[in-house]
Amino acid sequence: MTKLFRVTVEVAGIDRATEFYAALFDTPGKRHRGERHYFTFGDVIVAVLDVAAGGEKPQPCPPLYFSADDINAVHARAKKLNALATFMVHDEPGSDVVERPWGERSFYVTDPWGNELCFVEQGTEYT
Repeated sequence: MTKLFRVTVEVAGIDRATEFYAALFDTPGKRHRGERHYFTFGDVIVAVLDVAAGGEKPQPCPPLYFSADDINAVHARAKKLNALATFMVHDEPGSDVVERPWGERSFYVTDPWGNELCFVEQGTEYT
């Protein structure tokens, strides 16, 4: 059996990124060697990696999708971080918590490094 256990989000400035993601995820996570900070979600780790420390430019990852039991609380944190997405999703603002055509209640975030995240209300996930 093969399973996904870690995804990496590239950033520049591990301290700033840690503050951003700790506030967004509402958990402190844990610092690791090599300019990494891990946030654990069930069986999957989101590794925030400062590639700029090694002289590289961060490359945005494909969108990541999270299930949230209190989507309004996550939305409020994202708004406070000025991270709500500025793009449209099927003619609706990605920044708004709305029911999408596929039945998920969700909203989108763009972090300061261009990584996109989607937060879906638990129980409405389209799997």
